[in-house]
Amino acid sequence: RIKASGLKLRFCTNETQATREKFVKKLQGLGFDISVAEVTAPAPAACRLLKERGLRPHLLVHDDLVPEFAEIDKTNPNCVVVGDAAENFSYANVNEAFRVLIGLEKPVLISLGRGRYYKETDGLKLDVGAYMKALEYACDVEAEVVGKPAKAFFESALAEMGVPPQEAIMIGDDIVSDVGGAQQCGMRAVQVRTGKYRSVHALHP
Repeated sequence: RIKASGLKLRFCTNETQATREKFVKKLQGLGFDISVAEVTAPAPAACRLLKERGLRPHLLVHDDLVPEFAEIDKTNPNCVVVGDAAENFSYANVNEAFRVLIGLEKPVLISLGRGRYYKETDGLKLDVGAYMKALEYACDVEAEVVGKPAKAFFESALAEMGVPPQEAIMIGDDIVSDVGGAQQCGMRAVQVRTGKYRSVHALHP
Protein backbone atom coordinates (compact mmCIF):
# COMPACT_ATOMS: atom_id res chain seq x y z
CA ARG A 1 0.00 0.00 0.00
CA ILE A 2 2.92 2.34 0.75
CA LYS A 3 4.44 1.70 -2.68
CA ALA A 4 1.07 2.04 -4.41
CA SER A 5 0.59 5.44 -2.74
CA GLY A 6 3.67 6.82 -4.51
CA LEU A 7 5.58 7.44 -1.28
CA LYS A 8 9.31 6.72 -1.37
CA LEU A 9 10.40 3.79 0.78
CA ARG A 10 13.69 2.55 2.23
CA PHE A 11 14.32 -0.42 4.48
CA CYS A 12 16.86 0.70 7.09
CA THR A 13 18.40 -2.27 8.83
CA ASN A 14 21.20 -2.92 11.27
CA GLU A 15 21.33 -6.50 9.94
CA THR A 16 24.97 -7.58 10.13
CA GLN A 17 24.62 -11.35 10.13
CA ALA A 18 24.18 -11.60 6.37
CA THR A 19 24.84 -9.76 3.12
CA ARG A 20 22.09 -7.53 1.81
CA GLU A 21 21.45 -10.05 -0.97
CA LYS A 22 20.86 -12.88 1.50
CA PHE A 23 18.78 -10.63 3.76
CA VAL A 24 16.59 -9.57 0.82
CA LYS A 25 16.10 -13.17 -0.37
CA LYS A 26 14.90 -14.08 3.13
CA LEU A 27 12.34 -11.24 3.09
CA GLN A 28 11.24 -12.06 -0.44
CA GLY A 29 10.66 -15.64 0.72
CA LEU A 30 8.36 -14.24 3.41
CA GLY A 31 6.35 -12.43 0.73
CA PHE A 32 7.85 -8.94 0.89
CA ASP A 33 8.18 -6.89 -2.31
CA ILE A 34 11.75 -5.69 -1.72
CA SER A 35 14.98 -5.32 -3.69
CA VAL A 36 18.62 -4.84 -2.64
CA ALA A 37 18.53 -1.27 -4.00
CA GLU A 38 15.87 -0.40 -1.40
CA VAL A 39 17.99 -1.49 1.58
CA THR A 40 20.26 0.79 3.61
CA ALA A 41 22.60 -1.33 5.74
CA PRO A 42 25.74 -0.74 7.86
CA ALA A 43 28.29 -2.92 6.03
CA PRO A 44 28.27 -1.02 2.69
CA ALA A 45 28.43 2.26 4.63
CA ALA A 46 31.41 0.93 6.60
CA CYS A 47 33.16 -0.11 3.38
CA ARG A 48 32.77 3.42 1.98
CA LEU A 49 34.25 4.83 5.18
CA LEU A 50 37.17 2.37 5.16
CA LYS A 51 38.05 3.19 1.54
CA GLU A 52 37.77 6.95 2.09
CA ARG A 53 40.15 6.84 5.07
CA GLY A 54 42.51 4.14 3.83
CA LEU A 55 41.69 1.87 6.76
CA ARG A 56 42.47 -1.86 6.78
CA PRO A 57 40.11 -3.65 9.14
CA HIS A 58 40.43 -6.58 11.45
CA LEU A 59 36.92 -8.01 11.17
CA LEU A 60 34.95 -9.25 14.18
CA VAL A 61 31.77 -10.02 12.27
CA HIS A 62 29.46 -12.88 11.36
CA ASP A 63 30.90 -15.30 8.77
CA ASP A 64 27.97 -14.61 6.43
CA LEU A 65 28.79 -10.89 6.37
CA VAL A 66 32.44 -11.27 5.30
CA PRO A 67 31.59 -11.18 1.53
CA GLU A 68 30.48 -7.54 1.94
CA PHE A 69 34.15 -6.70 2.68
CA ALA A 70 35.58 -8.67 -0.28
CA GLU A 71 37.07 -5.58 -1.95
CA ILE A 72 38.61 -4.18 1.23
CA ASP A 73 42.33 -4.60 2.03
CA LYS A 74 42.55 -6.48 5.33
CA THR A 75 46.33 -6.97 5.50
CA ASN A 76 48.21 -5.50 8.48
CA PRO A 77 45.03 -4.09 10.13
CA ASN A 78 44.98 -0.51 11.42
CA CYS A 79 41.42 -0.62 12.80
CA VAL A 80 38.78 -3.03 14.07
CA VAL A 81 35.28 -3.42 12.62
CA VAL A 82 32.77 -5.12 14.90
CA GLY A 83 29.31 -6.32 13.88
CA ASP A 84 26.79 -8.79 15.27
CA ALA A 85 29.16 -11.75 15.14
CA ALA A 86 26.80 -14.06 17.09
CA GLU A 87 28.67 -17.33 17.75
CA ASN A 88 31.92 -15.64 16.65
CA PHE A 89 31.79 -13.56 19.84
CA SER A 90 34.00 -16.10 21.62
CA TYR A 91 36.53 -14.97 24.23
CA ALA A 92 39.38 -15.78 21.83
CA ASN A 93 37.91 -13.70 18.99
CA VAL A 94 36.99 -10.70 21.15
CA ASN A 95 40.43 -10.86 22.78
CA GLU A 96 42.10 -10.94 19.35
CA ALA A 97 40.20 -7.78 18.36
CA PHE A 98 41.25 -6.22 21.66
CA ARG A 99 44.91 -7.02 20.97
CA VAL A 100 44.75 -5.43 17.52
CA LEU A 101 43.15 -2.27 18.97
CA ILE A 102 45.42 -1.96 22.00
CA GLY A 103 48.47 -2.39 19.77
CA LEU A 104 47.59 0.63 17.59
CA GLU A 105 49.09 4.05 18.31
CA LYS A 106 45.73 5.62 17.44
CA PRO A 107 43.11 2.88 17.88
CA VAL A 108 40.08 3.07 15.57
CA LEU A 109 36.99 1.02 16.43
CA ILE A 110 34.12 0.99 13.94
CA SER A 111 30.86 -0.60 15.03
CA LEU A 112 28.06 -1.65 12.68
CA GLY A 113 25.45 -0.50 15.18
CA ARG A 114 25.19 -0.20 18.94
CA GLY A 115 22.02 -2.15 19.70
CA ARG A 116 21.82 -3.71 23.15
CA TYR A 117 19.77 -6.72 22.16
CA TYR A 118 17.48 -8.00 19.44
CA LYS A 119 14.75 -10.59 19.17
CA GLU A 120 14.69 -13.82 17.21
CA THR A 121 12.14 -16.63 17.25
CA ASP A 122 13.87 -18.29 20.21
CA GLY A 123 14.02 -15.12 22.31
CA LEU A 124 16.14 -12.03 23.05
CA LYS A 125 19.85 -12.04 22.21
CA LEU A 126 22.80 -9.78 23.04
CA ASP A 127 23.58 -7.40 20.19
CA VAL A 128 26.80 -5.81 18.96
CA GLY A 129 26.56 -2.84 21.35
CA ALA A 130 27.44 -4.98 24.37
CA TYR A 131 30.68 -6.15 22.76
CA MET A 132 31.42 -2.69 21.36
CA LYS A 133 31.23 -1.29 24.90
CA ALA A 134 33.61 -3.99 26.17
CA LEU A 135 36.23 -3.02 23.57
CA GLU A 136 35.67 0.69 24.23
CA TYR A 137 36.23 0.15 27.96
CA ALA A 138 39.27 -2.10 27.57
CA CYS A 139 41.04 0.15 25.04
CA ASP A 140 39.84 3.54 26.34
CA VAL A 141 38.50 4.41 22.90
CA GLU A 142 35.14 5.64 21.57
CA ALA A 143 33.66 3.63 18.73
CA GLU A 144 32.46 5.20 15.51
CA VAL A 145 28.96 3.83 14.93
CA VAL A 146 28.02 3.28 11.29
CA GLY A 147 24.52 1.79 11.63
CA LYS A 148 21.44 3.01 13.49
CA PRO A 149 21.16 5.24 15.53
CA ALA A 150 24.03 7.18 13.91
CA LYS A 151 22.83 10.40 12.28
CA ALA A 152 24.94 9.72 9.17
CA PHE A 153 23.15 6.41 8.65
CA PHE A 154 19.72 8.04 8.47
CA GLU A 155 21.11 10.90 6.37
CA SER A 156 22.43 8.32 3.90
CA ALA A 157 18.98 6.74 3.54
CA LEU A 158 17.37 10.18 3.10
CA ALA A 159 19.94 11.15 0.47
CA GLU A 160 19.28 7.92 -1.45
CA MET A 161 15.58 8.83 -1.54
CA GLY A 162 16.16 12.54 -2.16
CA VAL A 163 13.89 13.45 0.76
CA PRO A 164 14.52 16.04 3.54
CA PRO A 165 14.23 14.71 7.13
CA GLN A 166 11.13 16.73 7.97
CA GLU A 167 9.26 14.94 5.16
CA ALA A 168 10.17 11.43 6.31
CA ILE A 169 8.85 9.05 8.96
CA MET A 170 10.86 6.19 10.46
CA ILE A 171 8.93 3.13 11.61
CA GLY A 172 10.61 0.60 13.89
CA ASP A 173 10.54 -1.47 17.07
CA ASP A 174 13.67 -0.06 18.77
CA ILE A 175 13.03 3.00 20.96
CA VAL A 176 16.72 4.07 20.84
CA SER A 177 18.09 2.96 17.46
CA ASP A 178 14.96 3.46 15.34
CA VAL A 179 12.89 6.14 17.07
CA GLY A 180 15.64 8.04 18.87
CA GLY A 181 18.07 7.94 15.96
CA ALA A 182 15.46 9.23 13.52
CA GLN A 183 14.36 12.02 15.85
CA GLN A 184 17.98 13.18 16.30
CA CYS A 185 18.16 13.45 12.52
CA GLY A 186 15.06 15.67 12.36
CA MET A 187 12.66 12.95 11.27
CA ARG A 188 9.43 11.90 12.90
CA ALA A 189 9.21 8.34 14.15
CA VAL A 190 6.63 5.67 14.92
CA GLN A 191 7.31 2.76 17.24
CA VAL A 192 5.53 -0.50 16.56
CA ARG A 193 4.53 -2.77 19.44
CA THR A 194 5.95 -5.90 17.83
CA GLY A 195 9.45 -7.37 17.54
CA LYS A 196 11.67 -6.34 20.46
CA TYR A 197 9.10 -3.84 21.82
CA ARG A 198 8.54 -4.06 25.58
CA SER A 199 5.91 -2.19 27.60
CA VAL A 200 8.64 -0.35 29.53
CA HIS A 201 9.50 1.52 26.30
CA ALA A 202 6.29 3.53 26.67
CA LEU A 203 7.93 5.18 29.73
CA HIS A 204 11.12 6.14 27.88
CA PRO A 205 11.82 9.91 28.10
